[in-house]
Amino acid sequence: MSTDKYVSPLSERYASKEMQYVFSPDKKFKTWRKLWIALAETEKELGLDISEEQIEELKAHADDINYDVAKEREKIVRHDVMSHVYAYGVQCPKAKGIIHLGATSCYVGDNTDVIVMKEALDIVEKKLVNIIAVLGKFAEEYKALPTLGFTHFQPAQPTTVGKRATLWMQEFMMDLEDLDYVRSTLKLLGSKGTTGTQASFLELFNGDQVTIDKIDPMIAKKMGFESSYPVSGQTYSRKVDTRVVNVLAGIAASAHKFSNDIRLLQHLKEVEEPFEKSQIGSSAMAYKRNPMRSERIASLSRYVMVDALNPAITSATQWFERTLDDSANKRLSVPEGFLAIDGILDLCLNVADGLVVYPKVIEKRLLSELPFMATENIMMDAVKAGGDRQELHERIRELSMEAGRNVKELGLDNNLLDLIAQDDGFNLTKEDLEKTMDPSKYVGRAKEQVESFLKNDVDKLLRSKKDLLGIKAEINV
Repeated sequence: MSTDKYVSPLSERYASKEMQYVFSPDKKFKTWRKLWIALAETEKELGLDISEEQIEELKAHADDINYDVAKEREKIVRHDVMSHVYAYGVQCPKAKGIIHLGATSCYVGDNTDVIVMKEALDIVEKKLVNIIAVLGKFAEEYKALPTLGFTHFQPAQPTTVGKRATLWMQEFMMDLEDLDYVRSTLKLLGSKGTTGTQASFLELFNGDQVTIDKIDPMIAKKMGFESSYPVSGQTYSRKVDTRVVNVLAGIAASAHKFSNDIRLLQHLKEVEEPFEKSQIGSSAMAYKRNPMRSERIASLSRYVMVDALNPAITSATQWFERTLDDSANKRLSVPEGFLAIDGILDLCLNVADGLVVYPKVIEKRLLSELPFMATENIMMDAVKAGGDRQELHERIRELSMEAGRNVKELGLDNNLLDLIAQDDGFNLTKEDLEKTMDPSKYVGRAKEQVESFLKNDVDKLLRSKKDLLGIKAEINV
């Protein structure tokens, strides 16, 4: 590998080989040739003077791309499509005259972009489904384990570890719905000519409108699509790129939320991401176990969320039927958005599959805060024992503040139960109070909600996507 020039870390460090191939020159130019074959076949089937011998010659060289010839030609003509038309013609002398017949550059460029985005979304879908499946197992395992809930990152009503995981899952499932919808709306550009009017085909087919109407549907079918966009300029609407990359940005937002929660839980020593036996957490502090994977998820996710602005601005600034200020931007924003989200999803799958839970730490923190949260129950028990609700409310407020000062100002343990037991107004013993400290009494329907969600939503989804299950994350450096 050359070490004297910049190499994108998205391909060097983060994205899988599978996703890198989808955006590779091989994939791009082989797809161009498939499109040229589809065009020639369609034109032959609709009556143009194209021989089967020419078609077979094109098919014989569909994959052995002579990059050297195309590269040298581009130095002369400064046009990538015509350079590859020329290079293909060098290999296919009998067919060179009918390559790209009636088409414009966007026939291969834009149709390939749609094909590539669809295949890239297939990879993203597969990884999303597996993340949801792995988190589902985690939620099932820990559906009943009480843990301190947080609002504003302040102690709040308890939940369960499994219930918290369903929050992550639900967001990824929403992303999957968006992906499925946007992918289902993708269509080919077809072959519509320089301004989308198909004027060149009107000339080729002597004005036969019925025949011309068959071109796009036939090409779409040959390329595995149901249809083409009904109208266009020279390009498909750049709104398509906006919709696709917005799906990636939504996934990135969900992944960022997931990774942030893991980072906070790791700080609390309640849950940790995987940490390998020989992994080094810090060059200076050997004891550290930094949440490196989750931090990388957050970092790459911010990139994808911001990257979504590129297609939106490009779409908004297109002029009439075509302008070329989209090209350089598309070469960056769409592929790198996919490469980044691919790396993010591999990391999410790796983290989710290797989460380590520390129940004793979770229990200790919960019990240290639970007396405050149990005050409503304690007050009701005291009322049943003959106490006045309003007086007890004021008294328990004062005692809670005193216990809070002991914890925060003196660094002592929470002694609220002792203070309440010593207060004659409550008429409750320490033993009575400790009976209220069962955490499972304060998690509401968390366990049942997990069970219902997994049964009614997750299982249904995974059954419909069962062919996508079973992959492992490809994690690089």
